[in-house]
Amino acid sequence: MGKKQRPPSDRQVYSEFGNTARPAPTSRPDPPSSQQALKIQVSRKGRKGKTVTIISGFQSQPTTLADLTKKLKAQCGAGGTVKDTEIEIQGDHRQKLGDYLKKLGYPVKFVGG
Repeated sequence: MGKKQRPPSDRQVYSEFGNTARPAPTSRPDPPSSQQALKIQVSRKGRKGKTVTIISGFQSQPTTLADLTKKLKAQCGAGGTVKDTEIEIQGDHRQKLGDYLKKLGYPVKFVGG
């Protein structure tokens, strides 16, 4: 005869430092666009010769970055993605992206040649 199995339990057996439950993270507001120093560079490294424009220096929430990426892709007529806190747009769109971000109030600096 087999052993009778107990239903899984959520009770904590041992905790060295008391209650380890962390409070839910509060959503912090995004800093204003004028306080985020952005860097725009063009790169082909590790992309099999394909050129991408990389915009870094964002201090925004992922949802804000996703919305901004969508606008930038539409502005350039190209594909792109968000990786961590960087936005990558396919192709060399340095000047076009710089002008658009300046219009949105972001200080922009071009990096690299």
